[in-house]
Amino acid sequence: MNITRWVSFTWDLAKADLPELTLPRQYRITIARAEEQEELERVINKSLALDPSWNSTLHEVKALVASSVARTVSAESARRLVLRHGTRMIGGTLLAADTSAPEQLVPGPCLLMEYRNRGLGTLLLHAALRQLRDAGLPRACAITREGSPVARFVYPKFGGTSAPIAPLLAA
Repeated sequence: MNITRWVSFTWDLAKADLPELTLPRQYRITIARAEEQEELERVINKSLALDPSWNSTLHEVKALVASSVARTVSAESARRLVLRHGTRMIGGTLLAADTSAPEQLVPGPCLLMEYRNRGLGTLLLHAALRQLRDAGLPRACAITREGSPVARFVYPKFGGTSAPIAPLLAA
């Protein structure tokens, strides 16, 4: 039996260097309405299900994401940050603008597979961290699997630091 190892990434929003970044003109990042929650969840689930790096732990990840999404959506401070290509929703994340939440980026920037490796995940993370900083949060946290592409290439940006967490705490 393989044990999935999880890491928590934390950003000190007071110290994070979040310069103005320009999104390519065919894309836009917006706060979605509550009515778009189902569409955002479909994008998140499709992004995880079609990503081969999650295959071995997909059942565990889906349960973790579903639990985190339900907890975050029920909070009054929840925001739905989405990335669109034209009118099509191609990525997004939920934001918990609450310092008492165990994580503020749920499940973190998710992109449909055909839009990866274009720097859009970095732009979505940047927008999420700015939203949280503008909401007055001193720090932000996200959880991911140790060694995953997002842990290696995206989350270390903007001063993100990682710390291992116990597998039972992540489930």
